[in-house]
Amino acid sequence: MPLSLHSQSLRTMAVLSLFLSLQSASQAAIGCTLSNPGRDLKALYPTMTSYREELREIRTLPDGIAAYQWLQERVGSDLDPVYEGPDTPYTLYAVFQQERLIGYVHGVNVPGRGGVIQVFLAIDPETASIVRMFFQRLESPGGAALRNPAFRNQFVGLTLADFYRHDYFSVADPNHPADRVGRLVPPASLPEAAQADWQATLRGVRKNLVLLDLFVFERRHDPFFARSRDLLTQEEKKP
Repeated sequence: MPLSLHSQSLRTMAVLSLFLSLQSASQAAIGCTLSNPGRDLKALYPTMTSYREELREIRTLPDGIAAYQWLQERVGSDLDPVYEGPDTPYTLYAVFQQERLIGYVHGVNVPGRGGVIQVFLAIDPETASIVRMFFQRLESPGGAALRNPAFRNQFVGLTLADFYRHDYFSVADPNHPADRVGRLVPPASLPEAAQADWQATLRGVRKNLVLLDLFVFERRHDPFFARSRDLLTQEEKKP
């Protein structure tokens, strides 16, 4: 049922209030940058000849309030005012081979059991798919298992569309063969005390892809989000 003008006004005021309160609470907002960009990017892209570093903040976007609400809806959980506030700085690295763009690298902070976890993604600039997932910071009783390349390689090739599809499959058809995110599994050796860090990792990868969709890919994956929402609505109406 369409919202009345009064309801729409109240909703807009609520979003604005949330945006301003989190902006006020996040004066010490913490970003996520590579410790040594030249070295780290060269390791990720051996043919790199140069890179460009850009700083992004949601609050500076023309539609900052709406973009912040958009981010929260697609991350699918509450946003942390320190690590995920409207003025949290995000550093985007564009990697070049001569004049050709060969990749993007972007990192996010997510709260973990033993402290903040820094999840970085190297992304294909054409397909928006994951080329490499790695941790810059991870203090966890399962740190060694989570850093293992065999575990991290599960994320290679995934896109944000896969995470949006998973929203539907996880409810309507668990174990569906097309659910690539549903096939991700934690390391067999991961201790029980580190299960929260496994979940934080999944959230960090998803949030990273959502931000890249906002900052770089012009929200190209939104049709997949809308389709999953529509299918879930239909699922709820089934007798």
